[in-house]
Amino acid sequence: GSLEDGRIVDTSLSRDPLQVELGKRQVIPGLEQSLLDMCVGEKRRAIIPPHLAYGKRGSPPTIPGECSPRGPRGVPASPLQSPLRLCPPPGDAVLRFEVELVGLSRASYWQKMVNEVLPLLCLGLVPALLGLIGYHLYRKASSPKLSKKKLKEEKRNKAKKK
Repeated sequence: GSLEDGRIVDTSLSRDPLQVELGKRQVIPGLEQSLLDMCVGEKRRAIIPPHLAYGKRGSPPTIPGECSPRGPRGVPASPLQSPLRLCPPPGDAVLRFEVELVGLSRASYWQKMVNEVLPLLCLGLVPALLGLIGYHLYRKASSPKLSKKKLKEEKRNKAKKK
């Protein structure tokens, strides 16, 4: 991907292709939308407006966002000097991507289990486990504290009564 002025902000040409699971917010919304109706082997040029990319915040340092007027070397400009903007105005980061869909794959049974069932299971188990720990600590704190000597005496007394 690149900015309008040609500066490259991201590329997968020098590494393995990017694997994306749609709907999981792994990439910016505009890139995900451009992948939706593609076929394997298809190439596409995606031009992504700022509101579907990084918006006003940008993704510093490669994708500019909001910035304040600065003087030379990043020092705030004095009111007497004319300020220099070291980055473009907010909202100017239109991104261009050259996209090729090299393959599609379905999630396996176990991937679905990990991605869909396990989080739901954890939502139920974690509070239950915390509740059990709390109950155990409460019972332990509310039980009378007896010394070893008194415990032995009580055992003897119980044995004598039988």
